[in-house]
Order: sequence, then C-alpha cells, then structure tokens
Amino acid sequence: MYAITLNGFGDPEVMEWAQVADLPAPGPGEVAIEVVAAGVNRADVMQRLGLYPPPPGASEVPGLEVSGYIADVGAGVQDWLPGDAVCALMAGGGYAERVNVAATQVLPVPQGVSVTAAAALPETAATVWSNVVMTGGLRSGQTLLIHGGGSGIGTHAIQVGRALGANVAVTAGTQFKLDRCRELGAQTLINYREQDFPAVVNAEYSGANVILDIMGGSYLPKNLEALAENGHLTIIGLQGGASAELNLGALLFKRGSVHATNLRRRPEQGPGSKAEIIAELRRRLWPLIDEGAVAPVVAAEIPITNAAEAHRLLDSSETVGKVLLTVREQ
Repeated sequence: MYAITLNGFGDPEVMEWAQVADLPAPGPGEVAIEVVAAGVNRADVMQRLGLYPPPPGASEVPGLEVSGYIADVGAGVQDWLPGDAVCALMAGGGYAERVNVAATQVLPVPQGVSVTAAAALPETAATVWSNVVMTGGLRSGQTLLIHGGGSGIGTHAIQVGRALGANVAVTAGTQFKLDRCRELGAQTLINYREQDFPAVVNAEYSGANVILDIMGGSYLPKNLEALAENGHLTIIGLQGGASAELNLGALLFKRGSVHATNLRRRPEQGPGSKAEIIAELRRRLWPLIDEGAVAPVVAAEIPITNAAEAHRLLDSSETVGKVLLTVREQ
C-alpha cells in the first residue's frame, strides 16, 4: 500500500507518497478502513518538523483523522460492517490508503455530509467537544472566546457554541477570516492585530466563561484578564510558546481554572479516553450535525500526492476551515 513517509524533518517537501508495507488484518476490537480522505492538523505539521513525535506504539505516518469505508472488522466488533461509510480518530497513520483503528474511535458519516468532507470532523470535533463542553461545561447564555476563529478548530467551535445557545467571540488576524466567522455565527469579531481582546470581551460580556486557546504562553496573561468569574481557560496549542508566568492572584480572584490538554495521547479506553469522547460525540454532537446546525467547513481538498501544498495552505491567511487530503474517489 501507499502512505506518506517523512524523509527527515523540516519543510513540507520532506513528505513523500511512497510504497510501504501492507497493514496486517485488523486485530480484536479493530476495523480496517479504506481511506477516502484525511484531515490535516497542526499536530501533523509539528510532527513533520520533528517537534511532536507520535505516542509509543502509534504509526510514524502522520494523520490523526480519516474518512472512508470499512473494509474488514476484527474479532469482537459488532457495530460495524464492511461497506459502512465512516470517519475515525487516530493517534497516527491517517495519511495512507488504508488504516487499522479501534472500533470505539469510529463514527458514522453524518447525514448530509459527503464521505470526503467527513474527514474534517473526528479530530476537530473531539478536540472542541472534550474541551469546551465536557471540561469547560459551556451552556446556553454563557460566552465562549475562541482564538484562531478561522482555523478548523475555530470554525467548528463557533458552530458548536451557537448550537448550544452561547455567545461566541473570536479572534483572527484578517478581515477575511473575521467575515467568515461572522457567517458561521460568531457575534463578536476581534482583530488581534488591532484590538485588545480582553477589553472587548470584558466590555461586551463581563468576560468569557470558556476560552479555547491555541496560543499558550504568549496569551496567558491576557486570557486571565478576559476570563469571567468562575471561568475556564483551556489551552490546546502552544503557537505562542510553552511557558509564561501565571498570576495565581488573578486566578484566585476570579475563582477560575486553567486546563491544558491534548487529544493524541489520551488512552483508548477508560475515564477521559478517546472512546469516552467519541461516545459523547455520537450521542450529543452527531444529532446537531444531522440536522444541519453544525457542519464541516472545508477550505480545500488536495490530492495526497501533493501533501506539501496542503501543509502550506494550513498557514495561509486565506485559508478558513479544514484542509483535506484526498486519497481516492468516494
């Protein structure tokens, strides 16, 4: 079979679509998926740069989410059959023609969503739901602040926040991205190059109840300023650095909490596991997608043989939503 291999670490050109060893048959509790498309995520870029190695036992092939069709099922799998249209969350290996994945990390392709577009959902939806809803406890009438509103995570989080009845504020660096965020339902649009986001959020909402942050260290002081009383800051990225001074006095004054997490290294089973998150998505989020309240936002579909271009698009000021790698026709 063919998959993306890394010829060292560095620029996008280190990725090569090459022949690799065929996968074994799916093991107990696993399914094999013939891949139609794979989502491109910031974690893939970090892995390509040599800054985010896969967890022990995971594939060295990049790719954390795929869509396609079930090709085979392992022993004990009862919920899936060959031919089912699905999407799946993975710890690695998605940039390939075929993947084996735990059946508990597989979801049906939602109604009204193409098999290709479904590749935009698993990693993004699991990240947003686990942090904003399961951990942050966002509910109707509260305020959600999303940094990087034009990203795949951001465009999905906007829709989830609005579907739950929350007020949604976003930051982005271009008017083009802010306009698209407005179209998706964001009510407060903040150009981080020109505006002080804590001042805006505090003036309009008396702070944000939940903040979804991709920046990390560089945004920590301002995020604490923007946090409402009893608010929750969840950090899912370190694009602004991994360290900063935490003002515990400010956090105590607001009775706030700071939570940092990633999805890739969560266990497959048990409390806080990928299986637990996927079950929550199917129970609570998938109905919202089926009814059209939340939809994948796809910026571009790029053949996997040109994965380098897909990685470059991820950082483009004109890219809003997810970039997908297409492997075969759906």
